[in-house]
Amino acid sequence: MGQLQGKIALVAGAGRNNGRAIALAFAREGADLALLAREKQAALDEVAHECEKLGVRVKASLADVSDPEQAARAVEQAIGHFGRVDVLMSCAGRRAHQDFWEISLEEWHKTFAVNLHSLFYLAKAVAPSMMKQRSGSIIALGGLAAVTAQPQRAHVLASKTGLHGLIRALALELGPYNVRANLIALGMIENVRANPEWYPEGGYGKAEIESVALKRIGKPQEVANVAVFLASEQSSFVTGDRIVCAGGKYM
Repeated sequence: MGQLQGKIALVAGAGRNNGRAIALAFAREGADLALLAREKQAALDEVAHECEKLGVRVKASLADVSDPEQAARAVEQAIGHFGRVDVLMSCAGRRAHQDFWEISLEEWHKTFAVNLHSLFYLAKAVAPSMMKQRSGSIIALGGLAAVTAQPQRAHVLASKTGLHGLIRALALELGPYNVRANLIALGMIENVRANPEWYPEGGYGKAEIESVALKRIGKPQEVANVAVFLASEQSSFVTGDRIVCAGGKYM
């Protein structure tokens, strides 16, 4: 029996990269899934089909979770379809690269909407049902921006640091209801870039990889393994925490 057998997981940002790997890992562990993506229905449907082949029930739909109405509606539909949500997994992220003096107001607010506000909207929608059932796990993907300062990332640093704060607040306030909240802070992971113009070097340089203790880039499946741990009862006494999945980049 899988570690998530009998659980219902909502995964936002499930259409690609880490979100896709997490959805598949949850399915392998037996969780039924409500999968969300902002765009590209075909890619999301492909992930859903792969999960269904693993023997779980899947509901896949497009939703921009940086919009409060869409986020709330997605949670409502998931609960209406499956009866409850046991795991909220937010993979939404925007990793813009601009010098501070070049960040537009639009980019600043968009980065906060995706990186921080989306989890607030999703958690606010799902918390009442988790509190009522007296169980639940809320997990967010963060980044090393929540660990250390980086250049050209003022908006990302501020929003991701806020995300860690929100996770701790959720853990404290929902803890009496046996609802946990944790953050996965990612290092360098093998992902396809949605905005390659933010990565003019084409990816990670040799010096960056050498700075990692394991001397390599991580894989989405390795991120998914951490997510499974935090979603399962194996982490039943872990909350308000931040797990750094970065191969020893910062110790």
